[in-house]
Amino acid sequence: MKLGKVEFCHFLQILALFLCLSGMNQAELSRSRSKPYFQSGKTRTKRSWVWNQFFVLEEYMGTDPLYVGKLHSDVDKGDGSIKYILSGEGASSIFIIDENTGDIHATKRLDREEQAYYTLRAQALDRLTNKPVEPESEFVIKIQDINDNEPKFLDGPYTAGVPEMSPVGTSVVQVTATDADDPTYGNSARVVYSILQGQPYFSVEPKTGVIKTALPNMDREAKDQYLLVIQAKDMVGQNGGLSGTTSVTVTLTDVNDNPPRFPRRSYQYNVPESLPVASVVARIKAADADVGPNAEMEYKIVDGDGLGVFKISVDKDTQEGIITIQKELDFEAKTSYTLRIEAANMNVDPRFLSLGPFSDMTTVKIIVEDVDEPPVFNSRLYSMVVSEAAKVGTIIGTVAAHDPDASNSPVRYSIDRNTDLERYFNIDANSGVITTAKSLDRETNAVHNITVLAMESQNPAQIGRGYVAITILDINDNAPEFAMEYETTVCENAQPGQVIQKISAIDKDDPPNGHQFYFSLTAEAANNHNFTLQDNKDNTATVLTRRNGFRRQEQSVFYLPIFIVDSGSPSLSSTNTLTIRVCDCDADGIAQTCNAEAYILPAGLSTGALIAILACVLTLLVLVLLIVTMRRRKKEPLIFDEERDIRENIVRYDDEGGGEEDTEAFDMAALRNLNIIRDTKTRRDVTPEIQFLSRPTFKSIPDNVIFREFIWERLKEADVDPCAPPYDSLQTYAFEGNGSVAESLSSLDSISSNSDQNYDYLSDWGPRFKRLADMYGTGPDCLYS
Repeated sequence: MKLGKVEFCHFLQILALFLCLSGMNQAELSRSRSKPYFQSGKTRTKRSWVWNQFFVLEEYMGTDPLYVGKLHSDVDKGDGSIKYILSGEGASSIFIIDENTGDIHATKRLDREEQAYYTLRAQALDRLTNKPVEPESEFVIKIQDINDNEPKFLDGPYTAGVPEMSPVGTSVVQVTATDADDPTYGNSARVVYSILQGQPYFSVEPKTGVIKTALPNMDREAKDQYLLVIQAKDMVGQNGGLSGTTSVTVTLTDVNDNPPRFPRRSYQYNVPESLPVASVVARIKAADADVGPNAEMEYKIVDGDGLGVFKISVDKDTQEGIITIQKELDFEAKTSYTLRIEAANMNVDPRFLSLGPFSDMTTVKIIVEDVDEPPVFNSRLYSMVVSEAAKVGTIIGTVAAHDPDASNSPVRYSIDRNTDLERYFNIDANSGVITTAKSLDRETNAVHNITVLAMESQNPAQIGRGYVAITILDINDNAPEFAMEYETTVCENAQPGQVIQKISAIDKDDPPNGHQFYFSLTAEAANNHNFTLQDNKDNTATVLTRRNGFRRQEQSVFYLPIFIVDSGSPSLSSTNTLTIRVCDCDADGIAQTCNAEAYILPAGLSTGALIAILACVLTLLVLVLLIVTMRRRKKEPLIFDEERDIRENIVRYDDEGGGEEDTEAFDMAALRNLNIIRDTKTRRDVTPEIQFLSRPTFKSIPDNVIFREFIWERLKEADVDPCAPPYDSLQTYAFEGNGSVAESLSSLDSISSNSDQNYDYLSDWGPRFKRLADMYGTGPDCLYS
């Protein structure tokens, strides 16, 4: 039979493996020429056996224990006097030895990937003495690998990216598969890579696992993502090898290979002329199939008659060109504009310049629409002046407005009264002449800012606004006065010529050259002997003393009239009175007290002493009030207010006393009826377990004993009552004693009894008992006989 190359190679591999296993498993130990080994002697002979390495095939699935090898000592004569023992990793659990023959078997399935080899120790013992006849020796059982693990991609699945339009052979990503089999033995761990899905766009290097592009000019705009399936197969890819797969998602990244292009060659937009400055007129966009930075573009106006009227900018988010107004539009001046706009990529890739220019042009025509506009004033702000002395009806100035539309509608004027609440001004509706309507006062309001409204006669809804600033010119209409309210004092020991006050003046007017004031004493005060005035020629004046020896007892206050004149044309004047108080001063001239009443007080009694006396009196009054209040609180009885007492366990009875004959508030004789059987009261929220019998009546015994026994009886019942409330309570009992002087007067009791009781004495009790005497008496007038 002829064999092919592949079959012949397989045959040689199997033959070599068989010879290796058969040679290694025959671990026969040959006899050496040395003497036997004795453990007790001082001399030691050379080893009589040599261990070789054993090999065991992994994943053995047979039913019988797997034969590993044989141990044999040349001391063993075959008579059974020698026994073999095994120790170390897996001894007795995985590996067992026949102590007579030295045969070693594996009792469990072995996995090289879990443990590649086991280290054991062998010992030959004399069966009778149990002493070693050979030195202990160590050997290794190595697990022989088989191809039982498929390659695995531990890092999969993979994602990668590669630029579009990349040349063939551009590296994308490298995949790696691992095989748990022994890489040093056979081809079980030798992996070969291949691509199962993704042709013809990509390929993979069989040995390295590097994925590369296989087609040129792959366009992201046509297809931007590919799914690849990569296979790794061991045994160098031969038949019978194990394999594993992983997926690789390859995304084509964008490059700038598409120039921007406007969808249309021209655009047209209609814009009203009333559109304010900075308003958006239009949005245009050039199409670019690229994304991200490769699609970023800039717009500019390269030509046209609207270069100074419009501008264009780019929206960073949408990459649109935004056209806005830079100047106000006027239909009457120009009805249309033409713009030549260019869009160009900002990031150009030189590799693709051959595809054409990365820019495009379009034309934008803007049509201005006529709008009915409000009237426009010839000036945005009018400045006017008027004297505050102007009479009502004085003309201040004129404003003018016109209709900017082609119709040129007439205009009517009015004042926005929100800016002229006091109605100081009027305006002629047809001419726009502004006049005064009231007297003006510069000191009240120096400038009036008013708004003038201009309305179209044909369309009153169209209103234009003009602004007028009216400045009021000053006249000298306010007299000068003291700059402040002065508090002037003079010491009793003042010397002649001493300065006591420096004064100044103010004027509400505002002359162009500033104020100039003149000070003097009035004619009646010019010759006084107490004070004089000196004008300092700098809008101030100084008050000085003329004599000494001022005394509060004689005159405590002086009034000095001062005449002040301004420099206006015509000039105005006023008389202001300076109040000067005489005070007691210390050695430094500082006023201590200015009250003349201080001399009337007793000697040695100061103001501080009076305040201390008043404080003591008030304190005593407060203490007396507190003592009286506390005593009243102690005398108040501790009586519960029946309106506030809401406890259900308080029983209250109304006591009416002993009747008309009762002269004392609480006569105990009315509480001596003990013959009443009282029902036991139980709590409504508790079901009593013990029913108390009615209490026996008391015998006729002395009062103090009766009441004492009554109280103790009630106390004892309260202590043993299971239905009593769990807190202290007040219990009131209507105890009447053991009898009454009048005994029972009940008509029911009388009529039901057969007693021969005589009630004639009732007629002697007076008119109040006449009715009872008639009912129960035996006289001739009795109703019942």
